[in-house]
Amino acid sequence: ALKFSPLQGVRQRAKETLRMGETQPSEVEERPKWDNKVQYLLTCIGFAVGLGNVWRFPYLCQIYGGGAFLIPYLIALVFEGLPLLYLELAIGQRLRMGSIGVWNSISPLLGGVGIASMIVSFLVGIFYNTILAWVLWYFFHSFQDPLPWTYCPLNDNRTGYDDECEKSTPVNYFWYRETLNITPDIETSGSLQWWMVVCLASAWCVVYICFIRGIESMGKAVYVTATFPYLVLTIFLVRALTLPGATDGLEYLFSPDWETLKNPQVWLDAATQIFFSLSVAFGGLIAFSSYNPERNNCERDAVLVGVINSATSLYASIPIFSILGFKATTIFMYPMCSNILALTNHFEMSDQNITLENYDHWFQYLNQTHYDEVTSLQLRHCDLKTFLDQVYASGTGLAFIVFTEAVKEMPGSQVWAILFFIMLFSLGLSSMFGNIEGVLTPINDLKLVPKWIPSELVTGIICLIAFLTALIFTLGSGNYWVEVFNGYVGSVPLLIIAFFEITAVIYIHGMNNFSEDLYFMTGRRPNIFWKACWMVISPVMLLVVLIAYVVIQAQQHPSYPAWNPGYDLFPQTEVKPYPDWVFAIIILLCVVPVISIPVVAVYRLICGIIKKPSSRVQLNPYCNDGFEGETYKEKNGRV
Repeated sequence: ALKFSPLQGVRQRAKETLRMGETQPSEVEERPKWDNKVQYLLTCIGFAVGLGNVWRFPYLCQIYGGGAFLIPYLIALVFEGLPLLYLELAIGQRLRMGSIGVWNSISPLLGGVGIASMIVSFLVGIFYNTILAWVLWYFFHSFQDPLPWTYCPLNDNRTGYDDECEKSTPVNYFWYRETLNITPDIETSGSLQWWMVVCLASAWCVVYICFIRGIESMGKAVYVTATFPYLVLTIFLVRALTLPGATDGLEYLFSPDWETLKNPQVWLDAATQIFFSLSVAFGGLIAFSSYNPERNNCERDAVLVGVINSATSLYASIPIFSILGFKATTIFMYPMCSNILALTNHFEMSDQNITLENYDHWFQYLNQTHYDEVTSLQLRHCDLKTFLDQVYASGTGLAFIVFTEAVKEMPGSQVWAILFFIMLFSLGLSSMFGNIEGVLTPINDLKLVPKWIPSELVTGIICLIAFLTALIFTLGSGNYWVEVFNGYVGSVPLLIIAFFEITAVIYIHGMNNFSEDLYFMTGRRPNIFWKACWMVISPVMLLVVLIAYVVIQAQQHPSYPAWNPGYDLFPQTEVKPYPDWVFAIIILLCVVPVISIPVVAVYRLICGIIKKPSSRVQLNPYCNDGFEGETYKEKNGRV
């Protein structure tokens, strides 16, 4: 009797599938292709460069010692980000399939990895496009003069300004009340906000139009969506550097605090930032590279995309912090001027005697000679660094609160607001292309949809399902759910997927086989650096980051900031713990996307075990049916 090992069959299938120089099946040869190399690179860059490059990276630089943060960030880029990016681009280009097809070809036991990538791409896409709906809402309102977030509306009786707006700021009121109409906590759902539903539908319509013909239409769209943000950033850079206080913001950003490198959290955040910034493990990069010709230098592509992504983060930080430095300086002027006026009036000095430039000198002199009198004036403390600490935030807080408040102080504020939100929409739209591609390509590769159904209809159905699912984010509690999805869908699942990806290619398919594939595609085998990263450094870093992240999250019950006008310390946000049922949903969001990995593996193993006895029964030495059937076919062939 012949014995069959499932794992042995898996390895044999992988070798046969990936053997260098193997002729691809005809249906794979008919796969769509990019019009040119520029389209492909722009699409990958647009997918990698997203909103996080503008509002997450500068925030991490600011809280972790400015320039000192670049050290762990660059280390993570070299030893974790680039090897994973290179691996995904190479394996997609070699096999010319989507995420599910790729991992099924390497090993049927790993089919769940592709399913996990597809689920994560879908879940990230539905909340990511909600952010684009918010951007559209602000974009439509940026044409008003004055901007609607520069003043408080009247109350219902029209006898004064709205109480909630007066207690906070017009910017906060426009974001939390006019845009989100937010509820006091996540347990109070509220109703659908019709204006957000319209904006969300508009955002999905734009995605569908750009994606209606697959890479043919998307390849044309990236010429705008991937390049326009750089034009806007350059315009902002030139304008921001001319604003008062810009140098203070840049100095605050890049002043290194080397002591922060002793904090393990700095290294963890640097590793996670570079990992998520490059958009690996979503399946989108594998899909994009699968439309390349087999013989293409994917090593050069990976290095180019990775370096441009990180350079964009640094480039975006300069205008962002220049404008925030301007905002801090503007805030800093108000108490400074009031202090100068108080000192001038109290000591009966002539005007212009005390100025902004010599204020510190006069304050120290008067404080030493007339201490009691100066103390009685109750002057406000003026420290620019303190104001810089207060003006910065991350994520939506930067885009829709801090930055909009800074823009309203700039001359020609409408123009800068329009440019800023067009830039955000372009960044988000090019990233959405990768998320949708990570869903559609596996569906097409698996032949889940009959051929008679046009691809335009399939794309429309996927976008419609995503839109209907995303309606939860247009509720009064929608912003809280966006934070839940943002914090947990794209964290643990992606780390697990990436770990299985690199393990599958290097230790199941085999380093030698993969080297031959790279030689076939690029004309040279990987050097010792790539091999060391793939075999040891990158898997270990992924495992350490995953364990550290889970341990840190497990040490504290997750909480969220709630906008509650009834809070005693309002307008400060009230930090509330997530209810138990929301905590259960958080666990599901972390587990459900990756549960397919063990489920598919166990299912395939069981199927292999069940088929093994039946195989032995059919291999009867006294039965020649198989040979007779073959002889019959040969006879037919001769006839």
